[in-house]
Amino acid sequence: MSIFEYNGSALVAMVGKNCFAIASDRRLAVHRPLGLATDAQTLYQRLLFRHKLYQLREERDMKPQTFASLVSAILYENRFGPYFCQPVIAGLGDDDKPFICTMDAIGAKELAKDFVVAGTASESLYGACESMFKPDMEPEELFETISQALISSVDRDCLSGWGGHVYVVTPTEVKERILKGRMD
Repeated sequence: MSIFEYNGSALVAMVGKNCFAIASDRRLAVHRPLGLATDAQTLYQRLLFRHKLYQLREERDMKPQTFASLVSAILYENRFGPYFCQPVIAGLGDDDKPFICTMDAIGAKELAKDFVVAGTASESLYGACESMFKPDMEPEELFETISQALISSVDRDCLSGWGGHVYVVTPTEVKERILKGRMD
């Protein structure tokens, strides 16, 4: 069993036409209480601090590529005692071009032009996303596709589930929707 399977989760990010969607399940299962959720919270606090510091110094927000490099550097700094997290990063870069990537516990980036997945449901998410993804989807079609991929995948993983949160981001708005699972 992998150390990443102690806390269950399902994460997916998918690109569309000048938009992207990111979705996660609503359950944080604990197979064994080892504190891996606290790794995610600690990493979040460090990233929030570094992002605010960047905003103060540069007087602008970070581009998604810059943020991905920052996350990668922080994870690599702690490679001998890593945070047991698999971050998924998504954002709109220059000319509203979507950017998505994921990385492992020591910060090795995996860049993609279609979708990225992470968590205990990643195997079933890969299959669902590969069968449902189409390039240049509009925001509503992207929402339907990522929602169907997430719900069908978490039904096959006992450590994730309880519906999901889906964010669809366009250059003009961010829409959050909550998906209900089978047990809601």
